[in-house]
Amino acid sequence: MNYLKYIRKDNKDLQPAMKIALLALRLIFGGVFIFSGFVKAVDPIGTAYKIQEYLGLFGGFFEFLSPLALLGAIGLCVVEIVIGINIIFNIHFRLSALGGLLIMLIMTPLTLYIALTNPMEGCGCFGEAVAISNTQTFIKNLILLPIIATLFIFSKRIRPVFAPLTEWIASAVFVLIFTIFSIYNLRNLPVIDFLPFKIGVNIYESMQTPHPEFEFFLIYEKDGVEQTFTLDDFPGGDSGWTFVDQKIVRISPEYQPEIQPFMIFNEKLDDITEEVLKYPGQVYLIIIYDVNTTNRRAVHNIQKLYERSIRQDIQHFYIVTASSLADIEAFRERTGVTFPFATSNRATLRDMVRANPGVILLNNGVIENKWHWRNFDW
Repeated sequence: MNYLKYIRKDNKDLQPAMKIALLALRLIFGGVFIFSGFVKAVDPIGTAYKIQEYLGLFGGFFEFLSPLALLGAIGLCVVEIVIGINIIFNIHFRLSALGGLLIMLIMTPLTLYIALTNPMEGCGCFGEAVAISNTQTFIKNLILLPIIATLFIFSKRIRPVFAPLTEWIASAVFVLIFTIFSIYNLRNLPVIDFLPFKIGVNIYESMQTPHPEFEFFLIYEKDGVEQTFTLDDFPGGDSGWTFVDQKIVRISPEYQPEIQPFMIFNEKLDDITEEVLKYPGQVYLIIIYDVNTTNRRAVHNIQKLYERSIRQDIQHFYIVTASSLADIEAFRERTGVTFPFATSNRATLRDMVRANPGVILLNNGVIENKWHWRNFDW
């Protein structure tokens, strides 16, 4: 079928240089949107957390939308990816350019506000894959906005490649594929783990901050001339030198641990962090970061696993939550479970494993494996 009959009557041929420039802009904008949507689709739960953070920031009516954050996260991922693909491959180009422009018109002033007030750490525009500051996020949007505005202005002059029916079918297929992809990552662990608690990581060692290294400099004066010495070469035996001052210079770089330090407490409020993370053998961590939203069928399986561990005298088996003691007791009354809980930081537990509950196997302090509760052999 000859696609020329689908070209708008007001289209005019573009100069070759302009075609190349527009293609470059399409690749830049489309590539950023595809990457942004994909890394968020890999971790839709993490994207939902960030959306909830945004909604909580503005409060009021927006905070009431928090239960819809997960649905919004999947929708946002899919929209970004499909717009990016359509922009690059010239599918529903004007409509896609309009969608991209509307998103940038919303996000650019929003990220300006966040860059100026800094109410949260990172915007989450690239999920957990790439961490950029709030200021860098605004600059990124400040670059993308004129790009997509230019593409929208020239959208009527960019000739369609496919017939309308083909475009609708292609867009529908893209929506379906990436919706399924997001849901898969939601119901299982993310196919790519961008979080610090990856398989192969020693949690305890990754929480440590090396001792900073410093070098001391001594400033002496002789005959009106000041000179700086190190501890190895200062003129200690020459009485002609007069001490002036000393300087302490840090020679090791500033260091942030890969995993922010956290603590684990048993129900007696004893600190058992090292007992859990430094045990020289296998340790199972069952993460239930919120007992009020955890899966009931999985809880039944955890109870059976706990009873089996008692019969087999397995000591190093911990159920860790961020819920309050009142919520834990109410949960026990509702479910009849008897296993003990340990408690830790909510944000840390959500980053450990994207499941509620989820299972982590440590071996000599190293994460040997992780499972979503649906995939664990109870």
